[in-house]
Amino acid sequence: MPTLVKITQDGRKLEVIGLAICLEGQLEAFELIEVKLHPNKRAIWVVLPEATHMAGRVALTREEAEIVTNAFKEAEAQILASPAAINERFRIAAMWKAREQGIE
Repeated sequence: MPTLVKITQDGRKLEVIGLAICLEGQLEAFELIEVKLHPNKRAIWVVLPEATHMAGRVALTREEAEIVTNAFKEAEAQILASPAAINERFRIAAMWKAREQGIE
Protein backbone atom coordinates (compact mmCIF):
# COMPACT_ATOMS: atom_id res chain seq x y z
CA MET A 1 0.00 0.00 0.00
CA PRO A 2 1.52 3.35 -1.01
CA THR A 3 2.46 5.86 1.68
CA LEU A 4 1.98 9.49 0.69
CA VAL A 5 5.03 11.58 1.55
CA LYS A 6 4.03 14.90 0.02
CA ILE A 7 2.39 16.68 -2.89
CA THR A 8 4.95 18.64 -4.91
CA GLN A 9 4.40 22.29 -5.85
CA ASP A 10 3.24 21.21 -9.31
CA GLY A 11 0.65 18.82 -7.82
CA ARG A 12 2.41 15.47 -8.24
CA LYS A 13 2.30 12.85 -5.47
CA LEU A 14 5.54 11.58 -3.95
CA GLU A 15 4.87 8.16 -2.43
CA VAL A 16 6.74 5.23 -0.97
CA ILE A 17 5.68 2.01 -2.69
CA GLY A 18 7.40 -1.01 -1.18
CA LEU A 19 11.10 -0.15 -1.04
CA ALA A 20 10.92 2.52 -3.74
CA ILE A 21 10.18 6.24 -3.72
CA CYS A 22 7.88 7.07 -6.63
CA LEU A 23 6.80 10.38 -8.16
CA GLU A 24 3.36 10.00 -9.76
CA GLY A 25 3.85 6.23 -9.81
CA GLN A 26 7.23 6.39 -11.59
CA LEU A 27 10.42 5.30 -9.81
CA GLU A 28 12.32 8.26 -8.42
CA ALA A 29 14.77 6.70 -5.93
CA PHE A 30 15.55 3.72 -3.73
CA GLU A 31 17.24 5.72 -0.98
CA LEU A 32 17.45 9.11 0.65
CA ILE A 33 20.57 11.25 0.40
CA GLU A 34 21.37 13.85 3.03
CA VAL A 35 21.55 17.31 1.50
CA LYS A 36 24.77 18.08 3.39
CA LEU A 37 26.42 15.23 1.42
CA HIS A 38 24.87 16.15 -1.95
CA PRO A 39 27.16 17.73 -4.57
CA ASN A 40 24.60 20.52 -5.24
CA LYS A 41 23.82 21.27 -1.60
CA ARG A 42 24.17 25.03 -1.93
CA ALA A 43 21.71 25.22 -4.82
CA ILE A 44 19.27 22.96 -2.98
CA TRP A 45 19.39 25.12 0.16
CA VAL A 46 18.81 28.27 -1.94
CA VAL A 47 15.57 26.79 -3.28
CA LEU A 48 14.46 25.02 -0.08
CA PRO A 49 16.43 26.15 3.00
CA GLU A 50 14.73 23.58 5.28
CA ALA A 51 15.66 20.61 3.04
CA THR A 52 17.53 17.85 4.86
CA HIS A 53 17.30 14.97 2.36
CA MET A 54 16.91 14.32 -1.36
CA ALA A 55 14.78 11.56 -2.87
CA GLY A 56 16.06 11.55 -6.41
CA ARG A 57 15.20 15.02 -7.74
CA VAL A 58 12.83 15.91 -4.88
CA ALA A 59 13.97 17.81 -1.79
CA LEU A 60 12.48 16.72 1.54
CA THR A 61 12.22 18.27 4.97
CA ARG A 62 13.15 16.30 8.09
CA GLU A 63 9.51 15.35 8.71
CA GLU A 64 9.03 14.11 5.13
CA ALA A 65 12.29 12.12 5.32
CA GLU A 66 11.01 10.48 8.53
CA ILE A 67 7.82 9.44 6.70
CA VAL A 68 9.96 7.78 4.01
CA THR A 69 12.22 6.07 6.57
CA ASN A 70 9.25 4.72 8.54
CA ALA A 71 7.56 3.48 5.36
CA PHE A 72 10.80 1.71 4.35
CA LYS A 73 10.99 0.03 7.78
CA GLU A 74 7.38 -1.19 7.52
CA ALA A 75 7.89 -2.52 3.98
CA GLU A 76 11.12 -4.27 4.98
CA ALA A 77 9.44 -5.89 7.98
CA GLN A 78 6.61 -7.17 5.77
CA ILE A 79 9.07 -8.53 3.21
CA LEU A 80 11.24 -10.23 5.85
CA ALA A 81 8.19 -11.82 7.46
CA SER A 82 7.06 -13.46 4.22
CA PRO A 83 7.56 -17.26 3.97
CA ALA A 84 9.64 -16.89 0.81
CA ALA A 85 12.07 -14.49 2.53
CA ILE A 86 12.33 -16.78 5.57
CA ASN A 87 13.11 -19.77 3.33
CA GLU A 88 15.73 -17.77 1.44
CA ARG A 89 17.47 -16.74 4.68
CA PHE A 90 17.56 -20.38 5.82
CA ARG A 91 18.92 -21.44 2.40
CA ILE A 92 21.69 -18.85 2.57
CA ALA A 93 22.55 -19.80 6.17
CA ALA A 94 22.76 -23.49 5.20
CA MET A 95 24.96 -22.62 2.23
CA TRP A 96 27.35 -20.62 4.46
CA LYS A 97 27.45 -23.42 7.05
CA ALA A 98 28.31 -25.92 4.30
CA ARG A 99 31.11 -23.64 3.06
CA GLU A 100 32.53 -23.37 6.58
CA GLN A 101 32.63 -27.16 6.78
CA GLY A 102 34.31 -27.45 3.39
CA ILE A 103 31.23 -28.80 1.59
CA GLU A 104 30.48 -26.84 -1.55
